[in-house]
Amino acid sequence: MRQVCFDIGTGAMRVALIIVTLSVGYAATSTAQQAVAPQCQASGPLVRIPDLPEASGVAVSRRSPGRLWAHNDSGDVLVALDTRGSVTGRVSVSGMKVDDWEAVAVGACPGGSCIYIADIGDNEAERKRVTIYRVSEPSNENSVAVKETFHATYPDGAHDAEALLVAPDGGLFIVTKGETDAVGLYRFPRELRPGATHQLERVGKPRGGKASETERITDGGVSPDGTWVVLRTKQGFAFHRAADLFAGNWNDAGRVDLKALGEAQGEGIAIAADGTVYLTGEGGGKAQPGTFAKYACSVKSQDQR
Repeated sequence: MRQVCFDIGTGAMRVALIIVTLSVGYAATSTAQQAVAPQCQASGPLVRIPDLPEASGVAVSRRSPGRLWAHNDSGDVLVALDTRGSVTGRVSVSGMKVDDWEAVAVGACPGGSCIYIADIGDNEAERKRVTIYRVSEPSNENSVAVKETFHATYPDGAHDAEALLVAPDGGLFIVTKGETDAVGLYRFPRELRPGATHQLERVGKPRGGKASETERITDGGVSPDGTWVVLRTKQGFAFHRAADLFAGNWNDAGRVDLKALGEAQGEGIAIAADGTVYLTGEGGGKAQPGTFAKYACSVKSQDQR
């Protein structure tokens, strides 16, 4: 930016010059922020997965590079996938009572790396409480037992939800779907007590009014470095700067349209350290295979901005 000097004699004109300078600086900052918005392109074809006809959530492993965890929205089994969408294993989970399992996330826990199973679906918005199960992330086991169970209630009545976010520091958040009311963000207390029922805290204001069918949130994920949150709908996904979203700011930093992908019913999303975004979807019926797809996205971490 060029520096231009003027001989200004009055205080009022000095103020005007300062305002102009600040405006130019703000425009440069806005341009810089726009420049780091993620850019994405499809990476490979849509893959059919017969073992996941009701594919719902998906998460990136912290323990095993190249492994993803997915699940059907009923049952008590974690399905291991590779990064091409092929099923590589199945892990049965004991000690959980499935009501409406809608999301899965991988994150830090006192034991190292854990899988968080979110039984948070509530189509009629009438559940008295929702439940998160925490299990140690398996390596080569065929079964795993629930380590802790955390129940929760909303401060403003029941909500349907399909997105659980686990921040790198272990913080837990639920993003509601927006089918029965506005999309909202809710935070668990920092101190989680196994077996107890916790009251969630609403973060900021809900996002507008009741969401249209194409704007309902079906899943979400946090990048491993904690910079980005991705939230998806049936027809697209959006990037949010995690620091902004977790403070209650719904402004997104870029969107990707998925209508051309050809998913029967888009459901799950996860983001890897290299910016790859993984997507899962239901097959449109119990006899129809679920789907898997991935997008290569150019993302930057906090220390690169």
